[in-house]
Amino acid sequence: MEFKRALEIQLEKWKKSDDRKPLIIRGARQVGKTTLIKDFAKNYKHVIVLNLEKPNDRRYFDDFDDVQTIIEALSLANGIPSSAISETLLFIDEIQESPKAIQLLRYFYEEIPQLHVISAGSLLEFAIRKVQSFPVGRVEFMYLHPLNFTEYLEAIGKQELLKHLITAPVKPIAHTLLMEAFHRYAIIGGMPEVVKRDIQTKSLADLPGIYESIWGTYKNDVEKYTSSDTERKVIKHLMDTSPLFLDERVKFQGFGNSNYKSREVGEAFRTLNDAKIIRLIYPTTDLTPPLKADLKKSPRLQFLDTGLINYTLGIQAQMLAMNDLNNAYKGAVIPHLVIQELISIYNTTAPTPNFWVREKAQSSAEVDLLYPHRGIVIPIEIKSGSTGSLKSLHQFIEASDHPYAIRMYAGSFSIERAVTRGKKPYLLLNLPYYLGTSLPLYAEWLTTQRL
Repeated sequence: MEFKRALEIQLEKWKKSDDRKPLIIRGARQVGKTTLIKDFAKNYKHVIVLNLEKPNDRRYFDDFDDVQTIIEALSLANGIPSSAISETLLFIDEIQESPKAIQLLRYFYEEIPQLHVISAGSLLEFAIRKVQSFPVGRVEFMYLHPLNFTEYLEAIGKQELLKHLITAPVKPIAHTLLMEAFHRYAIIGGMPEVVKRDIQTKSLADLPGIYESIWGTYKNDVEKYTSSDTERKVIKHLMDTSPLFLDERVKFQGFGNSNYKSREVGEAFRTLNDAKIIRLIYPTTDLTPPLKADLKKSPRLQFLDTGLINYTLGIQAQMLAMNDLNNAYKGAVIPHLVIQELISIYNTTAPTPNFWVREKAQSSAEVDLLYPHRGIVIPIEIKSGSTGSLKSLHQFIEASDHPYAIRMYAGSFSIERAVTRGKKPYLLLNLPYYLGTSLPLYAEWLTTQRL
């Protein structure tokens, strides 16, 4: 069972480009990088696949120092004539195992530009550090994430429902069905192997082994991230305890009831951030773009996949019985998932979202998410409740120079003309929380509306 991924559209554009450069697909382990490229390879007449975790494949880069010789040897081994080089894809998987291979990518671009080259790997940030001369400007990057809700609907065969999801504004007739599908997706997450098994068995009881395998793989990779025993121990501690802090901003000093120092925890979190397993989401106090993260303030934790965290917290069975998932784990699951959805739509860049804080005596405020759009910053609250409870959102709007705000919740689509506590009128767009991947579409729609 293969899933259609949104990144395929970008790959097709890359293939047709006149200025195509060797491509590096980045992303954490088990998000589907290898499967995606092998499926895309069907568009080529000839394909050469190398897995650099295998010594026999890695030897081409160990034994030869120039790309002309490497391609000559590979073409000979695969029975590909030199005249077919423009119809050939070279896929270098697990490229992080050979810093030399990463360094040589520039020469594929400079010396054999007609050859299509795609590489993929996890932990690339660490491998790149070992590259003596990284090919800046000679390679392209794309990012693959766990399946988002759009891809999930495609995977479960709900193409008609998907059409409603990507049309703004969403029609009321589709709301209930979209909520039902999102409910399941929010519980199991978007790791490809999990989604595949859930489609086959439709039982949460069949998923624990897969979650354990994925999380266990990340834990076993710890040694590849670290340079000392102390850092290794700190990272293992963070991976064991950090899901418990899904609902709060974190302090590094003594994190998780440990004796670890702030510097040790901070370095370990930054390592996990580089590995794309746990991101640090910092607040900003800015009201206009560009948003600058305030690294002196306490961050939130953003994990690779909400389903993995739901499993780790042991809350999936509880979530099955909930009508409003905003109540799951102290209200933290849905905001986490909406941010995961927003991150997932960026596949050629890797921006990190921000939330907004205002920390003043007797007037502190915190808005869940900020979305920069056409020179303004739209505040987004992710919660249940009436408009009258949007205290922090009101503070942002009153300090801002525009009248637009979004609330994501368990209700249906609507737009209303509201007034802040300070009597400033604004437009509040109420979006069902299954529209996380559609935030750019709705931001554009909202800013065309008149107050």
